[in-house]
Amino acid sequence: MTFPPSSRLSRRGAVRAALALGSAVLLPPVAAGAARAATAGGGSGGRGRAATAEITACAGWGAREASEPVVVLDSRPERIIIHHTATANVTDYSRARAHALARAVQTYHMDMQGWIDTGQHFTVSRGAYLLEGRHESLAALSAGDRMVRAAHCVGQNSVAIGIENEGTYTTERPPAGQFSALADLCAHICRQYDLPASEIYGHRDFNSTACPGDRLYGMLPQLRQDVARRLDGTEAVPLPRRPVIRRPDWTSDPGALAGSLKEYLPEGLLPPLRNR
Repeated sequence: MTFPPSSRLSRRGAVRAALALGSAVLLPPVAAGAARAATAGGGSGGRGRAATAEITACAGWGAREASEPVVVLDSRPERIIIHHTATANVTDYSRARAHALARAVQTYHMDMQGWIDTGQHFTVSRGAYLLEGRHESLAALSAGDRMVRAAHCVGQNSVAIGIENEGTYTTERPPAGQFSALADLCAHICRQYDLPASEIYGHRDFNSTACPGDRLYGMLPQLRQDVARRLDGTEAVPLPRRPVIRRPDWTSDPGALAGSLKEYLPEGLLPPLRNR
């Protein structure tokens, strides 16, 4: 992923102190909730099964404090942008792995990119755990009338919620549980901010990048439909109307393709992989 530098000016949300007391915030019941399943392939949502998803707040996964106050904007986001972390497609689906990933991403963004905090608003692990990314994002989402300025997509950081999905989805599909959890999270964001399911995009819709990978990007129509179903929509979701970004020609530029597949987290930030 490619992120711009974060702004250095901000004000704190009033509910930060309350969030620090707990490690997770429960979302309202949603259809076809996120199973902690390890099965691969990405599944469709449905109305038949109810579940309650939870988002682990920054304090719950051991986040460092932001180096400067984050910017909380008095406006709602206009869309959601989907990313992948371009990290290994691990088979460790544990909560511990999800928390380790969140800490590694924050370390990379702060210590190696020089940003004030994690770049994205939320993260979905391959084990289907939902995590707050940048501080204050969960408080802003709960309020429903504000958003945090982040650093996940050039030109969109003040108007779009960024969601990272653990893994590299250029040739592989995300696990079914992860994809379902992503749909749950997107549906909750849409409810809170009164967004239609059609306003879900991929990073490559706005920047010249391979993110979120060909396979996950190709699943975005399904994601929009699954989110619409969770929002009690019954009609097909129209494709979003955005200008097409000219992306690199991977066929004629093997070096660009190799670079797009390289894990962006340097070695040593994550503990040794533990397969299950």
